[in-house]
This record gives sequence, C-alpha cells and structure tokens, in this order.
Amino acid sequence: MAFYRQVGSVPPKRHTQHRTPEGALYREELMGEEGFSSDSSLLYHAGVPSSLVDARPWQLPDQALTPNAPLLPRHLRLHDLEFAADADPVLGRRLVLGNADVRIHYSVATQTSPYYRNATGDECVFVERGSALVETVFGALTVGPGDYVVIPRATTHRWVPDGELRTYAIEANSHIAPPKRYLSRYGQLLEHSPYCERDLRGPTEPLLVEGTDVEVYVKHRGGEGLAGTVHVVPEHPFDVVGWDGCLYPYVFNVSDFEPITGRVHQPPPVHQVFEGAGFVICNFVPRKVDYHPLAIPVPYYHSNVDSDEVMFYVDGDYEARKGSGIGKGSISLHPGGHSHGPQPSAIEGSLGAEHFDELAVMVDTFRPLALGEAGTASDDGRYAWTWSGRGPAS
Repeated sequence: MAFYRQVGSVPPKRHTQHRTPEGALYREELMGEEGFSSDSSLLYHAGVPSSLVDARPWQLPDQALTPNAPLLPRHLRLHDLEFAADADPVLGRRLVLGNADVRIHYSVATQTSPYYRNATGDECVFVERGSALVETVFGALTVGPGDYVVIPRATTHRWVPDGELRTYAIEANSHIAPPKRYLSRYGQLLEHSPYCERDLRGPTEPLLVEGTDVEVYVKHRGGEGLAGTVHVVPEHPFDVVGWDGCLYPYVFNVSDFEPITGRVHQPPPVHQVFEGAGFVICNFVPRKVDYHPLAIPVPYYHSNVDSDEVMFYVDGDYEARKGSGIGKGSISLHPGGHSHGPQPSAIEGSLGAEHFDELAVMVDTFRPLALGEAGTASDDGRYAWTWSGRGPAS
C-alpha cells in the first residue's frame, strides 16, 4: 500500500520532538513491513506503545484442517452454518478452508469484538451483509455491504456491528496488496487498473480514546502453528494523536471495480483485485459479457494444474453454476488436479447473453486447500456428481 496519507498531528520532520500542549513528548512508533525495507507509517502516541501489565494465553477457535481426500470439487453452504447469538466478528469466526498461506473464515455476528491484533499476516475481510464501525489505532472506518476491509498485520482494531453482520475473512500469512501489474514502479495505480486511489477509503481522524488496563487479543506464530495471547496494556491503544505514511487499513467497495471485458471470454486474472504470497483475490461483478457474434459467455472447461479455486457466491445469478444447487452464500471449491467448468446446460443457456448479473469473490491458492471445521460441516456431499448426473450411490 504505497499511497501516502497524513492524519492528525505530526511534527514537520520525522524522528524529531513532538510535544503535547503541556510540553510532554509524544512517543513515536514506526510500524513497518519487511524489516525497514518496505511500506511504513509513523504513529505518535500519548502513552508508551510497548507497555504491558499482564498477559495470558488465548485458546484460538478450532484451527484444525482436514485434507480434501478423496480429491473432489465441493459445494459448501455457508448460510447453513450456525453461530451463537452473542457471536462477534473476531472470536466468532469459523474456519472454512486453509493452507500454509491463507485461511478463509466466515462469521455471523451482532456483538462488538474484543480489541484484536493479527500478528500472522494481513486480513482482507469482505462484508457480505450488514454494516459496522471498524475502530483501529489509525482511526475509524465505516463499512457496509460489498466492502473489502484490508487490515495490515499487527494493526490493533475492533469491530462494532450495527445489527447482524456477515463477513468472509481472508487471513494471510503474508501481506495483501493490489496486483503488481497494476502498479507503477513507485506504487501508483496505473491507467489500465480496474480501480484507482480515489476508490480507496482510509481513516480520516484519530480516535483518541482514553482507558486503562485494556485487553488486546493477539493471534501470532507459535511453535508449529498459530497461537493466541491476551495482552493487558496500561493505556488505551487508540491514544494516537496523529500519523503519516503508506501503511494503514483501508476499504475498497466491490461496486467500484471496473470490469475488463472483451469480444471473447476473458481469463480469470482480469478479475483480480488483490494478491498475497501464495494466493490471489478476484471478484466477478455485474458486467457486459463477450460480444463476438459466436461467443460463449460462460467459462470454458479448465484444469487448475497449479491452484485450487474457491468461489464465494454473494449475489445475483452465477450463470456457469446453474443446475448445481449453488446460490447465495455458497462456496464452490475446485481443486487442482480436477478439470472443471460450467454445468452442461449452462453453456447453451448462455448463448446470446449480453450481461451477467452476478457478484462473487474468488480466492485462487497455489497450495492445496484443506477443509476447516466449518467447511466439513457445510459440505453438501453431492456437488462432485452434478456434471454427470450420477454418483457412486446411483
């Protein structure tokens, strides 16, 4: 995220004295990526950002993964999952799919989350339904349906839902950024990019919250996997009076993505919106479709020899999946090693179409995905046989 922003009060020169009206020094904190070699921001705290008064282990929600064996395409019905009435958007997440690079969670929540910091990687949280205030150490973000909320690694924040909030959280073990091919060598989004800096919303003013002995839930690396710790800090972490730099949380709404179309069918990379190490994020939005007179608008059959494909169906009618039972709230998992494509009836049905009314979020991974407990619980058990019309029990 190389787009510079300044919020609140900062000194004219970095690493120089910045004082309160009473003459006390603010504490400067550098939050940076890749060991002082990549994007960073400087934050100015009223308190001491390193202070701790207590710590205890936090038992993470179930992170176990089950291999996709035997190898099958799968249909997961996320809307069939159950969530506690008092669930929040962080502790209430259920793990759907994951590998060593990325984990995909789903949540339905109504309650405010604890203060939270993911120290394993960036998060890209897609808001399926509902609205919320996301309070962060950089300031607040108001989010709603169709918003991608990109939160850099180790950003302290919390979610405050306004009613029921449904989120689809893509959690990386790396950083998440716009595709490199859409960026200049200095980080500006280029003319052929399907979105630009004007479409991104960042914090606009400090929160300046007061408080003492505040608990912050930290997800971090530990041993062979993930671990959790609750830090108790003596002063509220949202004590930042100002900051500037190129590293901060931001929001991009899927409706601001300008689809790239052509006379014949375009490959999935034209739908890409973000990337991380070992995976990409794409979105399929309402758009004009292929306009060659003999075009076949739905995708051709394709074999993902290097990746697993995860499609989350948010809204509209996804033309290629008609006849398979897939609808809003569904996930299709098409693993590498299996050739997949449209349902047979969908090919003829798409001929002559000029516009597709569909909204879906796709994650392609370059390592095989395994099923989390929510993926196993929501699997319909029938999807693999929908192309042939018969299965092993037939």
